[in-house]
Amino acid sequence: MSAAVHPLVSPWGRFGLYSYFIDAPEPAIVDTGIASSPAEGLLPALEALGRSIEEVRWILLTHGHIDHLGGAQALYDLTGGKAKVVIHEADAPLLRSRRAHVEEYVHGRHRYLNAPDGVEQQARSAQAVISGEMEPDVLLRGGETLSLGGDVRVQVHSVPGHTAGSVAYQLDGAVFVGDAVQIHGAANRFPGYTDPAAYRSSLLYLRDEVRPERLYLGHPYRGADGEPYGVELDAAQARRALDESLALEARIRASVTGALDAGLEETGSVYSPFEKVAAELGYTADPTLEPSPFFTTLDGYRSRYTQQIS
Repeated sequence: MSAAVHPLVSPWGRFGLYSYFIDAPEPAIVDTGIASSPAEGLLPALEALGRSIEEVRWILLTHGHIDHLGGAQALYDLTGGKAKVVIHEADAPLLRSRRAHVEEYVHGRHRYLNAPDGVEQQARSAQAVISGEMEPDVLLRGGETLSLGGDVRVQVHSVPGHTAGSVAYQLDGAVFVGDAVQIHGAANRFPGYTDPAAYRSSLLYLRDEVRPERLYLGHPYRGADGEPYGVELDAAQARRALDESLALEARIRASVTGALDAGLEETGSVYSPFEKVAAELGYTADPTLEPSPFFTTLDGYRSRYTQQIS
C-alpha cells in the first residue's frame, strides 16, 4: 500500500515553511513550522484536501530547529493529544527546552556577531515561535522502522551534520530530509551545518546508499546558479542536489582549511575572521542574517580543526 504525500506551506518570511502530510492509515505530518503554522498553514491546507488535522497520528520531526519543531506543541494540541511526537535523541533537548536554542546560539555563531543584545533576541525569538516545551513520545537513533498503519512503513535514517540529530524519513522511494541537504543554502545563500565531516558523510550516504527516487526538502534551496530548487525533487534532481552539496562542501573545506593553516585574522570586515574565505568563495551576502549559516558552518570547521591539532 502506498501513501500519498502532500506539501503543506505555512506563511513565514519570503519562502514560507514546508511541512508534508503523509496520507496513511495513521496520518503523519513531517515538520511543523513555527508556533503559528499549525493554525495558519497546516489546518487550512488539510481542510482543502478534505482532511482534518484531528486525524493526524504522527508528528515526525526531521531536526530540532525552531522553524521545524516550533509548531509541535500547537499541532499536538490540535490533534487532541492523539499524535505521537518523534525526534532524534540528539535534538530532543531542543524540543524539551526553549533555553537550549539560546545555548546553541551562545556556543556557536554568537562569538562572530556584533550583536550586544543577541542572547536576549534569541530568547525572545524562542519564546515567540516555539509553541511549547514538550517531551517526545518516540526518541530515535536511526535505523528504526515506524508503522503508519496497514503496511505503510517509514524507515528512519540518521543524517547528522546540519544538526547532530538530523534524520531522514523514507517512505518507499520518497525521502524527507528536512535541512540535511543544503545545496547552496536558502535565503542567506550559504549552506548551514554544524559538523562538516558528518554533513559530508550523510550526503554520501543519501546519494550512494539511500538513493531517493523523490527527495523532499525543508526549504527551496538554491543551486549553483542562484536559482531555487523546488522542494519536491525527482531522482535526477535529487542526485544533482546531492552532488552540488558535496561539491560546495569540498570547496568550503579547502578554503577554510587554508585560512586556518595560515592563521585567522580579525579585521573590520563583517565576515571577520573569515574574510579571506568569503572572498575566495565569492560570498557577498550578509553573513549576520539569522540563522547566520556562514558563521555556523565555518565555526564547525574551526572547531574540528582545533580538536585535530590539540
